[in-house]
Amino acid sequence: MNDKQGGLTVLNRYALVSRHNPVVTEFAPDSPLSVGNGEFVFTADPTGLQTFAADYEANMPLCTMAHWGWHTTPPRDGRRIEPQAYRLTEYETYGRLVGYATGRDGQEEEYHWLRQNPHRLHLGRIGLAISRPEGAPATRFDLAAVRQTLDLWRGMLESRFTVDGELVHVRTCCHPTRDLLGVFINSPLFLQERLAVSFAFPYGSPEKTAAAWGEEDRHRTEIISAGGHKVTLLRVVDATTYFVTLAFSGAQVKRQGKHCLLLTAQPGREQIEFTVEFTPSQPRVPLPTFTETAVAAATSWESFWSNGGLVELARSRDPRALELERRVVLSQYLTAIQCGGSLPPAETGLTCNSWYGKFHLEMHWWHAVHFAYWNRIDFLERSLWWYQLILPQAQKLAQSQGYTGARWPKMVGPEGWDSPSPIGPLLIWQQPHPIYYAELCYRAQPSRQTLERYRELVFQTAEFLASYAVYEQTRDRYVLGPPVIPAQECHRPESTLN
Repeated sequence: MNDKQGGLTVLNRYALVSRHNPVVTEFAPDSPLSVGNGEFVFTADPTGLQTFAADYEANMPLCTMAHWGWHTTPPRDGRRIEPQAYRLTEYETYGRLVGYATGRDGQEEEYHWLRQNPHRLHLGRIGLAISRPEGAPATRFDLAAVRQTLDLWRGMLESRFTVDGELVHVRTCCHPTRDLLGVFINSPLFLQERLAVSFAFPYGSPEKTAAAWGEEDRHRTEIISAGGHKVTLLRVVDATTYFVTLAFSGAQVKRQGKHCLLLTAQPGREQIEFTVEFTPSQPRVPLPTFTETAVAAATSWESFWSNGGLVELARSRDPRALELERRVVLSQYLTAIQCGGSLPPAETGLTCNSWYGKFHLEMHWWHAVHFAYWNRIDFLERSLWWYQLILPQAQKLAQSQGYTGARWPKMVGPEGWDSPSPIGPLLIWQQPHPIYYAELCYRAQPSRQTLERYRELVFQTAEFLASYAVYEQTRDRYVLGPPVIPAQECHRPESTLN
């Protein structure tokens, strides 16, 4: 329903968003739901946690990821592999040879190591430990009456199911400004000592799951403080260190193995709640309660939906309209949690590791430009600082190939080194994007300050584009390449133009 104010129709934003709340009534390993804030994402099965993660690994893994959470696997022989030392393949371009990191003959180990490192890290699996009456672990086929709803307006994942006729109710939410999860669980199974919460931590992996379970001796999980319903862990995974802080109520915690904690209800309690935060440095401020986290999430999401653009199509006569409206709403939610953070997102955001969790800069356009058109320019600007951070490396890349300005990498991690590939280094389509980003920022904020902020980014990008194009005098035109790889990614770079 819409209201009338002064003869104008006022959009009922709550009704529009809420009618598209996703509802899950069965286990579907290719489509789990996530909560997040752009910097941190937690993906769950229908229990509201990562209880049956093994059943999802082949489809869409259940991961806990943050933009700062990267891992590098040490090379097998212990020697340091430097990206700038990778042997380049030379291509002839208008009378001179230009080197690109496209070959791997004789440097197979370096090729794969540079492509796979660094990779995003699964920070920890949080799931329910459910037992059957005879003591055997429950499987997902032992769950009945499954109903999970993602409340988009409040950012709350509400999950209900039964085990042997006993109800389990789980509420899961993400703090809007901290890498922190809030969870509330209520069930008579606590009284029967058949329900607990497991916190398990893996070694890193470049694979889709971002985790290597079973590698217990290759990483460390240390309890550095405990007491007062709070536990802080130090995680050491090769050169990566981070902290996990757990605060709980109505529960008690015990260690279970080298890399696992078990949270159980206090005797006589049917419910527990906890918050857990993941941080790259030791936390200095107290954790909020579950209720405080839920209120913060709801306030943030209400503000998100109440501002910026929305499209209502429900009253259209076209039978496709409501489905299009649904896709618009869900896309806005997904891109807000997956693509609105401080780094360009991977193609699967912070859900799991596609391309080892690295981002592809031509895809940054698709992931983030829409924010400007929905009047949410701040979501786009959050990641633009990174181009300024790696600008010196982009300038060095251009200079090494005989060009001026800044040549932006293609498949890349936060450090800014272009990953070797027979295709990626020869692509050119991502190069003009920073100019377009800056233009969108200026349209939203037409000020001298905006011009100054992006001046160097624009000029250096344009400088490379101008130096890369070659004037073909016989046909009075400028051409791109060779060598270049076009969008089809299947033509020979040595003989491809434009």
